[in-house]
Amino acid sequence: MSFSNLILEDYDHVRVVKINRPDKLNALNTETIAQLSEALKAANQDENIRAVILTGVGEKAFVAGADISEFAQYSIEEGKGLSAKGHDILFNYIDQMSTPVIAAVNGFALGGGLELAMSCHIRYASSNARMGLPEVTLGVIPGYGGTQRLAQLVGRGKATEMVVSGGMVDADGAKASGLVNEVFELEELLPACMKLATKISRNSPKAIGFALQAIQAGYEPSKAGLKREVELFGESFGTDDFKEGTTAFLEKRKAEFSGK
Repeated sequence: MSFSNLILEDYDHVRVVKINRPDKLNALNTETIAQLSEALKAANQDENIRAVILTGVGEKAFVAGADISEFAQYSIEEGKGLSAKGHDILFNYIDQMSTPVIAAVNGFALGGGLELAMSCHIRYASSNARMGLPEVTLGVIPGYGGTQRLAQLVGRGKATEMVVSGGMVDADGAKASGLVNEVFELEELLPACMKLATKISRNSPKAIGFALQAIQAGYEPSKAGLKREVELFGESFGTDDFKEGTTAFLEKRKAEFSGK
């Protein structure tokens, strides 16, 4: 596969994967998700690669969300398919990789962008980072693991607040809540990630793979939640609120939602 939306760089045993759509604030579309899936599978299968750093090109965004224009007209079944496929080929795959993946969150990580970061094993953020799950402002819910992984990281109360308000947290707030591990100035972010990745690469790859599997095993019950998320994400596509929310977003106006 051609990685037209990615930049791949190798440094000894570390592979840096950069999402390269800065004109779209690195927004995720189906092509980018497919390319990320292939690139990360290749890294996981490469015996020379012992750690991966995932980041976005530019100084504004890690991934500013999904490409709304791509799915604004989807049906309920198409919505379920979008979520299920994303889980299968990328978000759950990263979570289950035997090679550690470090998210270098350089700016906005919203919606699918935050879900991508949360699927990584470790998250470092730049001081200008802003994170949130604003899907409810579009009449939909997080569909790539956000309802499950956010609660695992920050607790049910904080996760509920973030999801139902659609609000953002800054880098310091994200660190205080456990959403990210550390915060650095933007110019220090990648070097810090590289320092950690290099340290990881000197340890036993097999032991690290086993450790990641063991940690993941503690969260197996979330599979039921992920399945329910797929179903409800799809159901959202059949509502008038979804039509209004996505139309308002594309028309650059404030959505006006109907009652329950």
